[in-house]
Amino acid sequence: MFVLELTYTAPLDRVEAALQDHVEWLQKEYAAGHFIAAGRKVPRDGGVILAAGVDRAAVERIVAEDPFTVAGVCTYRITEFVATTTAPALEAYREQPPS
Repeated sequence: MFVLELTYTAPLDRVEAALQDHVEWLQKEYAAGHFIAAGRKVPRDGGVILAAGVDRAAVERIVAEDPFTVAGVCTYRITEFVATTTAPALEAYREQPPS
């Protein structure tokens, strides 16, 4: 599983200009089963996405296709972790540590 942390690198008006395309990109990735949750950080200086079911290379490709990335309005920090425990509703995403 991955935590994708976005940090805005441009003024909010430039972020807002790319927002609709970014939302459509999010919806496409939800439909593909890659994203579990996403939202804005508080304060609004970026966002966070939880991704699952893909490897790091796929995550890097997906992030590169984000309209925010293409527009140059954010950077990403990609953190991989093994979700060995989850809430019951997220049990399908539970992982086993590497042996």
